[in-house]
Amino acid sequence: MESGSLRIDELSPEERKIYNTLKPEQLPQHVAIIMDGNGRWAGQRSLKRFLGHQQGAKSVQLVTETASRIGLPWLTLYAFSLENNLRRPRAEVNFLMRLLKSYLESNLQRMMDNNVRIRYIGRTRDLPPEVQDKMRWAEDATARNTGTTLTLALNYGGRSEIVDAFRSLAREIEAKHLKADRITEEDVHRHLYTAHMPDPDLLIRTSGEMRISNFLPWQIAYTEIFVTERFWPDFRGQHLLEAIAAFQCRERRYGGIGEGSGEVEENVDQIRIATS
Repeated sequence: MESGSLRIDELSPEERKIYNTLKPEQLPQHVAIIMDGNGRWAGQRSLKRFLGHQQGAKSVQLVTETASRIGLPWLTLYAFSLENNLRRPRAEVNFLMRLLKSYLESNLQRMMDNNVRIRYIGRTRDLPPEVQDKMRWAEDATARNTGTTLTLALNYGGRSEIVDAFRSLAREIEAKHLKADRITEEDVHRHLYTAHMPDPDLLIRTSGEMRISNFLPWQIAYTEIFVTERFWPDFRGQHLLEAIAAFQCRERRYGGIGEGSGEVEENVDQIRIATS
């Protein structure tokens, strides 16, 4: 994203203070977030769960706006999992679908004002038709925006994504008479829901849980993970910036050797291996 499109002056004083400590040239290209803790946030306040979901939807827009102001190209949010759809009470699932429609309707203008483009990943074809219609409406309306791409993972499961990718790849192999032993990682990548975007540099999980919950298992092979105890409804732009600050303090090695990892021996063939 070009520096001219940054809107740093629109950050809050708290956000600006943290942003000033960052190295803009080392911002992650893609941040993914597992938004967790809506129910527990409500439970701690003796509120109904739906109020936690409503407050969580507010966090989505606020965090997205901060991402757009700092020029973050890709933001992917785990909004509704395949397991949520199968295992949550139907009344809660129905409410979440209504909330999604309401979010898209009420925040479209804010997405336009912030130059945000919205997309989706997951088995969205299984969502209610009226929800799919509203999703397409918002996607079409924001398609020409050039700022942050906000991707909502809806009816998403990481294993189901890989299954869908293998099914698609199998059809390609059959149609093109390709040999299975010539398949590469790039071939698999081309058939993932996320083929059009880079893998996440940073994965944030709220609510303190230490698991990835079937979210982007292929894509986060070398992603840096940041876990916060803060529940998603309390997560704001400044907390996104704090996670990015922690990310910038890490050394990403991708299986290589980093600084402080010991001296490299040039003549390894001459080293005797201890047997006791």
